[in-house]
Amino acid sequence: MAIQRQHPAPGLVHPSERGSQYASGDYGKALKNHKMIASMSRKAIYWDNAPMERFFGSLKSELVHRQRYPNQAPAKRDLFASIARDDHRQRLHSALGYITPEQAELQAA
Repeated sequence: MAIQRQHPAPGLVHPSERGSQYASGDYGKALKNHKMIASMSRKAIYWDNAPMERFFGSLKSELVHRQRYPNQAPAKRDLFASIARDDHRQRLHSALGYITPEQAELQAA
C-alpha cells in the first residue's frame, strides 16, 4: 500500500525476512519495478532483522494481543490505522535521530 500511496524515491531500501514470499521472483520483480533495493537478513544472522522484529513485537503487544477480531477486515483496518497514526506521526525512531517519520519527511522536503 505504501508503494502505491507515497511513490518513494528510487533506491528505497526494503527490509524483509527470509520468508519464501520475500525471496520469490515475483516479489523481486515488484521491488525492481519500483526501483527499490531488497534487504534481507543473512541466514542464521538474526540481529540483521532486529528493527523489524522490534516493530512487529510492539505492534502485536500494543494492538493485536489486546483485541479479538471476528475476521480479517477489522484487523486490517486497525493495523493500518495504528501504523499510519501512531507509528508515522507519534512514535520516535532511533534511526531517525529520535524524531517521527512524519517529522523526518517534513525536514527532507
